[in-house]
Amino acid sequence: MPFPAPYAADPARYDGRMPYRRCGRSGLKLPAISLGLWQNFGGADVFETGRAILRRAFDRGVTHFDLANNYGPPYGSAEENFGRVLASDFAAHRDELIVSTKAGWDMWPGPYGDIGSSKKYLIASCDQSLKRMGLDYVDIFYSHRVDPDTPLEETVGALVQLHRQGKALYIGLSSYEPGLTRRAAALLAEEKVPLFIHQPSYSILNRWIERELLATLEELGTGCIAFSPLAQGMLTAKYLNGVPQDARASRGGSLSETLLTEDNLAAIRRLNAIAEARGQTLAQMAIAWVLRDPRITSALIGARTVEQLDDSLDAVKNLDFSPEEQGAIDRAAEDGAINLWAESSDIVTLPAAQGVPA
Repeated sequence: MPFPAPYAADPARYDGRMPYRRCGRSGLKLPAISLGLWQNFGGADVFETGRAILRRAFDRGVTHFDLANNYGPPYGSAEENFGRVLASDFAAHRDELIVSTKAGWDMWPGPYGDIGSSKKYLIASCDQSLKRMGLDYVDIFYSHRVDPDTPLEETVGALVQLHRQGKALYIGLSSYEPGLTRRAAALLAEEKVPLFIHQPSYSILNRWIERELLATLEELGTGCIAFSPLAQGMLTAKYLNGVPQDARASRGGSLSETLLTEDNLAAIRRLNAIAEARGQTLAQMAIAWVLRDPRITSALIGARTVEQLDDSLDAVKNLDFSPEEQGAIDRAAEDGAINLWAESSDIVTLPAAQGVPA
C-alpha cells in the first residue's frame, strides 16, 4: 500500500475567492468566513474527516481557526487534534494562520476549572491550550463568557497578563452585553491593550446584537465575529420538512427540538424560498445575511463534511442584498428566541473588585 502524499497547500488559496475584512480599527484582517471547531473535531469524531475539512478550508482561503479549551468531546480533544494537524500539515504555514481559543465554561474538576473567569482559571487554561496545540502563542485569546462571581477587573487583569507575556497577540470577549463590553474595553485601554474583537451569537433568528452591541463595537473600534450564523443548523435545508431522525435536534445538545417551534419552522421555509430566488442554498444566504453588515468582520461556521464546508464557503459568491430582499427576510423571520448563551450575554452587573491585583 503506498504511503499517502504529504499535504501541499493550494497555491491558488489567495486567488480572490475569499474576501478579507479589517477587524475593527486594528491592522489585522480576517477571512469573511472563519472555521470553528466547536463540534466534529473532537476525540469522539473521525480524525481524518476533521483533517480533510481543515485542509480544504485553508485551500479555500480560510486563515482563521477558532477553538476553545472545552471543545470536543471529550474536553480538550479538539485542540489536541488541531495541534496534530498543525504539526503534520500546517507547520510551514503558521504565520499565515490566525488561531484563537477561549476559556470560561466548565473544563476540569474542582473549583478552579469550573464555570468562571478568575485569573487562576484563565491563566491555567491558556497554558493548557498552548500545550495541547503545540503552540508558543495564540493569535486571539477570549474570555468565553461573563462570570457573575468574578470582578471584571480580575478577568481583564488575566487577559492583560497573557497579552504582556506574549501568549496572546490579541484579546477578545465572547457573549458580553454592551455595558460590560464598554467597561472591559476601558479597563483594557488603561493597560494599553485594545479590545480587539467580540464574538457573539448572531443569525437571522437571533438578532440580539442589533439592539446595541454592534453600535457599541463600532464606537470602540472593536471587530465582531458572529458565531452560529446558521442558528445551530436550523437555517439549512435539513429542517424544511420537520426534524429528521439523524438530526442534531433529535439528539439533544446545543440544538433542542424545543427551539424548532412551528413559528421558527415556518420562518425557515419562507427564508428558503427567498434563498432559492437568490440562487443560493438557505445556509449560504444565512451566512451572507450576517456578512451584509460591514461591522461584522467574519462569520464563524462549523462543518461536518468537506461538502458541507464547500457549500457554506460558497456564500461569498453573493454577499449583496437588495432593499427588497432585506425587507422580505425581515418580514419572513423575526428573532426566534434562540439565544442559548443568554446566561452570559444578559448579565449586566458584576461584583466590585476589592484589591484585586492587575
